[in-house]
Amino acid sequence: MSEIRQDIEGTIGEDAGRDALDRILATEGTHAGVRVFGGRATALQDHVTAAGGDEDGEQFDRAERAALRRVAGLSTELADVTEVEYRQVRLENVVLIGVYSPSESLEDAENSLRELAALAETAGAVVLDGVLQRRPHPDPATYLGRGKVAELADIVAALGADTVVADTELAPSQRRALEDAVKVKVIDRTAVILDIFSQHAKSREGKAQVELAQLEYLLPRLRGWGESMSRQAGGQVGAGNGMGSRGPGETKIELDRRRIHSRMAKLRRQIRGFAPARQAMRANRDRFEVPAVAIAGYTNAGKSSMLNRITRAGVLVENALFATLDPTVRRSRTPDGRMFTIADTVGFVRNLPHQLVEAFRSTLEEVAASDLVLHVVDASHPDPSQQIATVRDVLGDAGARDVPELIVFTKADLADADRRILLRGLEPDSVFVSARTGEGVEELLEEIGRRLPQPDVELDIVIPYERGDLVSLAHDRAHVLATSYEETGTRIRVQASEAVAHLLEDGARAEA
Repeated sequence: MSEIRQDIEGTIGEDAGRDALDRILATEGTHAGVRVFGGRATALQDHVTAAGGDEDGEQFDRAERAALRRVAGLSTELADVTEVEYRQVRLENVVLIGVYSPSESLEDAENSLRELAALAETAGAVVLDGVLQRRPHPDPATYLGRGKVAELADIVAALGADTVVADTELAPSQRRALEDAVKVKVIDRTAVILDIFSQHAKSREGKAQVELAQLEYLLPRLRGWGESMSRQAGGQVGAGNGMGSRGPGETKIELDRRRIHSRMAKLRRQIRGFAPARQAMRANRDRFEVPAVAIAGYTNAGKSSMLNRITRAGVLVENALFATLDPTVRRSRTPDGRMFTIADTVGFVRNLPHQLVEAFRSTLEEVAASDLVLHVVDASHPDPSQQIATVRDVLGDAGARDVPELIVFTKADLADADRRILLRGLEPDSVFVSARTGEGVEELLEEIGRRLPQPDVELDIVIPYERGDLVSLAHDRAHVLATSYEETGTRIRVQASEAVAHLLEDGARAEA
């Protein structure tokens, strides 16, 4: 209990922390009590186990992402402006709210709220408190019941919170009613995820996808501000203003809505314009029938760390949700020497906004077009089955339901023997990997080699010594079974795709 008191007092001050703890203890026995989130959210790793290693490369992007620094309690009323460092932003203090039905367990509801806490921390907030209410259906007017809304207003006032975050997608009317009741900004889970994406998007395509998703979310939530926002001409003419006062006949909100539709159409054209370049790269791989592997999984499950461990790609690794947005494709080799490509993709999360799934559909094409999906699951997460179900649902929406799947439990160094037995019972045909220690990496590569399609043409050919490029092509694009040296050239026996076999035969025949 003293640890909880220290966490609360360290976050919101000694006096406010004491009052908050007393209130929490007083309501602990109620049916819909207040849950406190002290320290880091459980969906994120602690700083000790999240430390990066040499396998993660130079991490050049880390400095750019850290340029926007958030500090607690930053004041804008300073006598000397030099006290504020460049690009510092004050951390928002937030209170989380959630509703769960009698058919759901309290544990599932708390896991969802903890994940929302991790999302809020990643977006740049300090989570002060969380409120869960059990009721058959969310209130259509205010999401929470009337009594719980009054209690929430007291909590917000006592803790000095800036924002309330709901663990669902709120209707515009629910959001407005809650803001009127609690007197602070109210946002929902979708808005938090979109904010994280907007912070982390780096490539032109990623930025366009995020902006499109944001506009789709914003469109039904546009708000007018009474007559001051009106651009109708009728009122001015009727008041006797006469000539020169006739406007376009649209209100400001109608103009905004039309501009948003125009911008969304332009963004969709831009995203379609990125497709040919990606298809050209994929066609070049298909030409030589290079097998493709895609890494998919829950956010912060360790996908980028595993890619770095296998290929030394140097992809940014960060202990944050949705650290990776732009797909990265690298090449690697199976233990028997066959080359394949491996792609890192954006992570998924429960209740992933529909706008994001649609906007990132072009990115998810890498998964649908692959020969094997490495479904990465965090072995240390308290609810791995929910993560697996969420990822499979999104993969099904992306058209990748029929692609062969290999479950890879990452962060194996954080899972003890009992935990591994439990996970093996959940997914018997799986591999345990630790990107930090290197455990299981060789076993994973061997399993990839077994599951990738084998070349269907076996060829025994003599290549003249002056055509060393063909020998190199055989080693790069085929599986070399045997090599010997004769008077006329290098005899190789290979298993290759039909396209590579034709190249080798035509090159050797031309020299002969």
